[in-house]
Amino acid sequence: MDSSQSSDETSRSQHISYSNIYGFSAKYVPFNADPSSTESYSLDEIIYTSASGGLLDVQHDMEALKKFDGQYWKNLFDSRTGKTTWPYGSGVWSKKEWVLPEIDAEHIVSAFEGNSNIFWAERYGKTVLGMNDLWVKQCGISHTGSFKDLGMTVLVSQVNRLRKLGKQPIVGVGCASTGDTSAALSAYCAAAGIPAIVFLPANKISMAQLVQPIANGAKVLSLDTDFDGCMQLIREVTAELPIYLANSLNSLRIEGQKTAAIEILQQFNWQVPDWVIVPGGNLGNIYAFYKGFHMCKELGLVDRLPRLVCAQAANANPLYLHYKSGWDSEFKPVRAKTTFASAIQIGDPVSIHRAVFALKNCDGIVEEATEEELMDAMSQADLTGMFVCPQTGVALSALIKLRNKGVIAPTDRTVVVSTAHGLKFAQAKIDYHSKAIPGMASQFANPPIEVKAELAAVMDVLQNEVLSDLH
Repeated sequence: MDSSQSSDETSRSQHISYSNIYGFSAKYVPFNADPSSTESYSLDEIIYTSASGGLLDVQHDMEALKKFDGQYWKNLFDSRTGKTTWPYGSGVWSKKEWVLPEIDAEHIVSAFEGNSNIFWAERYGKTVLGMNDLWVKQCGISHTGSFKDLGMTVLVSQVNRLRKLGKQPIVGVGCASTGDTSAALSAYCAAAGIPAIVFLPANKISMAQLVQPIANGAKVLSLDTDFDGCMQLIREVTAELPIYLANSLNSLRIEGQKTAAIEILQQFNWQVPDWVIVPGGNLGNIYAFYKGFHMCKELGLVDRLPRLVCAQAANANPLYLHYKSGWDSEFKPVRAKTTFASAIQIGDPVSIHRAVFALKNCDGIVEEATEEELMDAMSQADLTGMFVCPQTGVALSALIKLRNKGVIAPTDRTVVVSTAHGLKFAQAKIDYHSKAIPGMASQFANPPIEVKAELAAVMDVLQNEVLSDLH
């Protein structure tokens, strides 16, 4: 054995003993169960719903975690940031004790995801919104170009553990996807050598998203239905075959996604922002942010929660309609219409109850954005140096509305969560700037100017388009 192997083995054994010494643990329990409930399941079981058919949640042994005060956790998490020590260089696994405390380092599948930039949107905030403390959490600057990496590293790591230990006969991992989930699943499964199976709605996602699972070797089934139809089919398939379900019905992904909330607090030196605005489709992410912030409060890292805003496309707005009813009426799914924010084009979200719980417990708000509003907001942000996705356009449009209503004040520290990289949606941007979208004015379009290759013609254009602004 060479020295590098010896060092690796020593590090691994230290990691395992560290996990065992302090007794950190987690288990599945029914989501929002009555405190008297005794129903629980090991994370090594393959189970997606409670005995009553409801959602599950990962419950950590909070008493074990509370043996260490808030300052301890802040120091520990901060000490791991930006390091290459396996697996703590990941923004997710640097919080391992709060994610999957019992997994061994050798089973973790990570691309050192997370640790994404939080961008001070100074020009956009000041010129468009009259705000001086607006930030964009760029979760799309990640391994596969979206925030889904944060949850998928956890899920695939647990599957890898189950396969390696021979605990469960899993032949592959499957998901239904509007694009980003399939990209993340395919990449992490490829890294671990685990087969990935992807159900996609035909002709409803961008080519940039479709090519990712194909390139990573996933078995891609393009189905003549929408996301909700794909979701129904993958649930039926995983009930019949030893294929592990990777959609957000699976609560493991929440554990990775919640670390983005902890990261935001770290990036503000553990100060709590006033608002966090999150695009919402299947609605697991809004709950994940709530759970991350709530754990930090419960374990003494911070003393309050930010207010959360869930932003939906008007063409796929079941949560918004439920919110406008005052949460009183029974939730009613909708038939999602086509939206440029295709990653949130979901009419019957799996995590509806999680989202409602989160928003009720942080005095949260739900807003919506029309197609023109979200495309204008995206394009106007791009003109100030960003390059955001249409889903981020939905969140920015919600921010504009809440600023105009006076709900969000000009001095409020506000974080908009950007969930995917703008390059995944290049065609939507091309259509906007080409003014090729029927019925849309594209008021911020910036098409190229065709000019003859002659000095006089070039000078005329520069005089009119550039130099005229100096006068």
